[in-house]
Amino acid sequence: MNVDVGNPTDKSAGDLGREAFSFVAHTFIAVLILAAVVFAIYLSGASIESDQPKLIATALSLLVPMAGGFLIARAKRDQVAGYVWIAGLLTFSIVCVWVLDLPTGPGLCERCGALEKLYRTFFAIDNGSGLMAGDGLLVGTWIPFSMIGYSLGAKFGLD
Repeated sequence: MNVDVGNPTDKSAGDLGREAFSFVAHTFIAVLILAAVVFAIYLSGASIESDQPKLIATALSLLVPMAGGFLIARAKRDQVAGYVWIAGLLTFSIVCVWVLDLPTGPGLCERCGALEKLYRTFFAIDNGSGLMAGDGLLVGTWIPFSMIGYSLGAKFGLD
């Protein structure tokens, strides 16, 4: 029984597999670049409680992967690199659902509504929600920023 589904892009299964692998590889590279940024900030000896290193890391989590995506796209000319933002958006969406499902208790975000809970977890530098053990910036902001920045840099590099 041979069912011809038809492929609108006329790509073979091997081509689609290579594109999927390339997508995963570029996503992994974006996260590795972010890990290098976080490690560099850690090596600088900045206080984890201070607001300035968090602001710098937030900016660098977008800009450094953008530069990396630009350079890699210039060198490799891989069109798939420009679509890594999709992984960033999915990561942010999944983490948002996770945060909304976390129970609040006595503490910083006891009576927070949904939007305030998300804002204070991902974007409030000085007055966080206390959820995710304080890792909301890293998991919910910096990782998606790195993927989006990488994708933007790749788009600029391919043009």
